[in-house]
Amino acid sequence: MTPLFGHEEAIAAFREGMDNGRMHHAWLISGPVGIGKALFADKAAARLLADAAGPKVERAGLDVPDEHPTARLIAAGSHPDLMRLERRVREDGGDLARNITIDQVRSLQRLFVTTPSLSPWRAVVIDSVDDLERGAANALLKNLEEPPPQSVFLLISHATERLLPTIRSRCRQLRLSTLGREAMTSALRAALPDSDDKEISSLAALGEGAPGRALAFRGLEIEALDKALDEIARRGDRTNARRSALAQSLSGRAAQPRYEAFLTRVPSLIAREARKRQGRALAEAIGLWERAHDLAGSATRLSLDPQSVVFELAGMLATLAPRQADG
Repeated sequence: MTPLFGHEEAIAAFREGMDNGRMHHAWLISGPVGIGKALFADKAAARLLADAAGPKVERAGLDVPDEHPTARLIAAGSHPDLMRLERRVREDGGDLARNITIDQVRSLQRLFVTTPSLSPWRAVVIDSVDDLERGAANALLKNLEEPPPQSVFLLISHATERLLPTIRSRCRQLRLSTLGREAMTSALRAALPDSDDKEISSLAALGEGAPGRALAFRGLEIEALDKALDEIARRGDRTNARRSALAQSLSGRAAQPRYEAFLTRVPSLIAREARKRQGRALAEAIGLWERAHDLAGSATRLSLDPQSVVFELAGMLATLAPRQADG
């Protein structure tokens, strides 16, 4: 399995529950996109099931050797005591479905109607719980309110504020943070063993502590995108020409990866600008960041029109420009 870098405190918290026999039935694993939350959940489930089934893994952390019987079953997608829910590819073979459906959550019952097969434990990973449709969230809540015995739910969330409060309240929360420079570099070197120091350093800077984000940015000419955004933030856009051109360039299926990168870069740029300000200017920048963060976070989930989203977010950037900018 792919190595996990960083997140030592979260690993220690989960291992404490395992080792002391005080395993909470539901863990809400949250934090920014691309920092390894799904990998953490997968490794936590694998380690719990592996140690329970035996032979016990004599390693610190959450790693399970690839040759362990549990690891082999998980790699083959055939472990009988593990289920993973995520958005499915649509029946027409197109993009992923917008939500995890209520039928998917109800399918968990086949895991719970029988006793575990290989050990006393069963594990469910949901990636991500943010993607549950309303009915699916309510169906999951029933399992969390009356958890099946010896079962662990590992719920991945990028935005816990959007979840039902009753779901949050029934979980032990593990907040994962962005990686430090050393862990970030190690993660990128492990993922890109043939890359040179220059590329690793550039990706580490772009990823801002999120290796998944850095890898997604690879080959997308992010430096050129950042240059266009910086120009709008510095000079404004009185005639709307710059943001119209940007919106046009980021529309269409072929531009989707760069559009998704744009959605992460704009809030980051506004946050960086906010740190330079004080007083009323700081408050205005924080308010602008909140608006940009909310729009960027919902754009893909709600299938908003990319051109309109780019135009609006670029307009927020333009308001950062000094009053005397030539637009």
